[in-house]
Amino acid sequence: MNRKLKVYLDTSVISHLLQEDALDKMMDTRKLWKMFQDNVYDVCISTVTLQEIDDCAEPKRSRLWEYLNQIEYEIYDVTEDALAVARQMIDLGILTKKSFDDCQHIGVAVVNDCDCIISWNFRHIVNIKTIRGVRAITNLKGYKLIEIWSPSVLLESEG
Repeated sequence: MNRKLKVYLDTSVISHLLQEDALDKMMDTRKLWKMFQDNVYDVCISTVTLQEIDDCAEPKRSRLWEYLNQIEYEIYDVTEDALAVARQMIDLGILTKKSFDDCQHIGVAVVNDCDCIISWNFRHIVNIKTIRGVRAITNLKGYKLIEIWSPSVLLESEG
């Protein structure tokens, strides 16, 4: 039996469960959520994700928590190692200080050996500059290679 992929979700994925102004993304996210409910993947999030959800206004915050309560997931803290990866992303000019939360998401996923980061954040996470930068950092620091995909790509891989 194949090992399940260990997927890290940033907050954009969870919030797209309710993103009615982006129907295609919302539908893809809900299909993926069904797979999470069926335990197709090992799902991981971080304390950054939880904080970002807590920062949402009601009723969105409660609705997002309802969705999270439907799946099994592991929560990772932002450790010194994760912060070191996040800071290196800024030091190397991959992302700016304004995107520090995004850097922390990536750092947590990298240091906890996730297979991939799933995100709808094309501006800061799912783009060639970030993907190449993360690849450089993982090579430099001896972490395993991590993929960065949109939920749609993960769905296509199951096709």
